[in-house]
Amino acid sequence: MTTFKRYFDLKDRLAKNNFFLFGPRGTGKSFWIKKTLAGVRLFDLLDSDVYDRLARRPRQLCEEIPPGEDCAVIDEIQKIPRLLDEVHRLIEERGIRFLLTGSSARKLRRGGANMLGGRAWETSFYPLTWAEIPEFDLLKYVNRGGLPKVYLSRFPEEDLRAYTRLYINEEVKAEALTRNIENFVRFLDVLALSNGREINYHDLASDAGVPPRTIENYISVIKATLMGFELVPFLATKTRKAITRSKFYFFDIGVVNHITKRTPVSAGNPAFGDAFEHFIAMETRAFLGLTGKDAPLQFWRTKNGFEVDLIIGRELAVEVKAAKQVTERHLKGLKALKEEGLVRNYALVSLDPVTRDLAPGIKAYFWQDFLRLLWKGLLLP
Repeated sequence: MTTFKRYFDLKDRLAKNNFFLFGPRGTGKSFWIKKTLAGVRLFDLLDSDVYDRLARRPRQLCEEIPPGEDCAVIDEIQKIPRLLDEVHRLIEERGIRFLLTGSSARKLRRGGANMLGGRAWETSFYPLTWAEIPEFDLLKYVNRGGLPKVYLSRFPEEDLRAYTRLYINEEVKAEALTRNIENFVRFLDVLALSNGREINYHDLASDAGVPPRTIENYISVIKATLMGFELVPFLATKTRKAITRSKFYFFDIGVVNHITKRTPVSAGNPAFGDAFEHFIAMETRAFLGLTGKDAPLQFWRTKNGFEVDLIIGRELAVEVKAAKQVTERHLKGLKALKEEGLVRNYALVSLDPVTRDLAPGIKAYFWQDFLRLLWKGLLLP
């Protein structure tokens, strides 16, 4: 069976401090914990016996961690938020370090749960990245996405269908995050068709048949359950006025493909271009999150049509093109942004196999070269 060496070093983090590890279901958190922290006591709240025992009597957590043990893991902590009071007490009284995982921070925060008052770091877990997959197959990835089970599956479409159903039933319906599941499912279909595009609440509301305020609530549910993220616009330019609407991306390409029924994605069709841009955006976001880089990830688009797909702080602007041969005509957005003098470096990422300087101050990267340098930490300080 193929296994993946995840970039996230659980042992190192847990040796240093308590931390919350949030990530969408199915990204491999539980598997990676069991593989790398085999000697650490694990409380899996998806196990009904464990859940019933600790939900009925949270103080039992203390009794089940013997003296001398200094670490413990609680998986899916959002299922019993009040267990965090016991965690807090054990941190203070016995110096135990905890890894607390979950697929939603929303329930904890909205319910007023004890977030440990600065005694725990918070970090994220992501779908599989280029850096974690041996013999990476781009076409396979832009069709299946990065959920480990789906990526390896003999029946990826069936597994994606089951995953989407699980999300709706257990993350949305069971947690009562919205009252009207039928409207929410229809909204998911509409939002997936807008993946990677600017959020227009009125257009989404019209297409989904619900009020704009409901769309805002639904998007907050998607973000809170870690099923998607926004890219906010880069607004610092002076010469060219930038649009102010955010872009939205789902957390996984395979999920988008399933909802929009756009498989198979093949090189050369419009769906491939969208999926390739989505892929580079997710890789960049995962790199920033997993390495703890404190830099915002944004995009830039002006009212007269200039656009750059990704801007990382003030360090790097990235345009993504699914072209096998790039020329200066692909640099319109990067050149316009460069004239503003606000970002240090400029990159065009594409399928063109020759990495080279394409214009003064702008470098064209073959996508694998770009990702290799990114994950080695050579593109950002």
